[in-house]
Amino acid sequence: MAVEQFFFVYFASANYLQIKLMERKLKDYAVLMLKGMGMGAADVVPGVSGGTIAFIVGIYDELINSIKSINLESLKLFFTGKWGAFWKKINGNFLFFLLAGIGISVFSLAKLITWLLVDHPILVWSFFFGLVLASTWFVSKDIKEWKSWKTWVAFVIGVVVAFYITVATPAETPSNLLFIFLCGAIAICAMILPGISGSFILVLLGKYFFIMDAVKTLDVVVMGVFAAGACIGITSFSRILSYALAHFRNITLAVLTGFMLGSLNKVWPWKEVVETFVDSHGEVKPLIEHNVLPNAYIPEAVVLMIVGFFLVYFLEKLSAKTSVR
Repeated sequence: MAVEQFFFVYFASANYLQIKLMERKLKDYAVLMLKGMGMGAADVVPGVSGGTIAFIVGIYDELINSIKSINLESLKLFFTGKWGAFWKKINGNFLFFLLAGIGISVFSLAKLITWLLVDHPILVWSFFFGLVLASTWFVSKDIKEWKSWKTWVAFVIGVVVAFYITVATPAETPSNLLFIFLCGAIAICAMILPGISGSFILVLLGKYFFIMDAVKTLDVVVMGVFAAGACIGITSFSRILSYALAHFRNITLAVLTGFMLGSLNKVWPWKEVVETFVDSHGEVKPLIEHNVLPNAYIPEAVVLMIVGFFLVYFLEKLSAKTSVR
């Protein structure tokens, strides 16, 4: 019975992707690119996950299944010259427009976001606090079995793990290309998990500002090695995540909801810097921060929290009309 369920889910997912591919029109791809831009903007901010945005806008399952389809079978099609079949197999149009949106957002917003985080941190964190809080609520609505103790255990585990990550001390790490490759493989896995920020994982690995500098200065070598690690990491991890969503959906969603709730500790707007470090350009950057009670820009922060919350509400309602999860 378990084997039959597995093949049913597998072929249903494949048919669903093909139907989605045929149904989409030019305006749908434009919207898909905008969704990618939203994911890219979230991925730039430490503490916010692009996976959260993907879930809100209704493309999360399709994203995971599309990434999972990049395997030996599809690569064989590519290397034997069957590029049309390869493109269809991996849901290429979906991935192309989504990745284009993410790329546009990362390269265009990297400087802006890093500047805002330095000069207007309370306002930026307030907006994302409201966004993550609303995301937690909307993802939790997809859980069908809250009465089960397994769901609550999974939820608590997610909260504890995410909270621990937010209070962990960033490490001093090497900048050789092998470590950059590993950073790409690890961070990309976090980026597709709602509630776990790939950018914050880079902070913990001591490489957030290093990678941001590479993006801003177009350091092709560093970006290429990081991207190679990301490709290996995401194609491997997507299989695990796809299996978990297909066979243990409620428990998996409970863990992801816990991740998002636990990550609120990181995006709390009011912080006190307790330790700094000097980066490779001689600039002083915060290393360890502690949350404090609201002490500045309180009215503005509350307004931006509400804006972030209702932006998620709007995106979720819009997604419900245009796509099926």
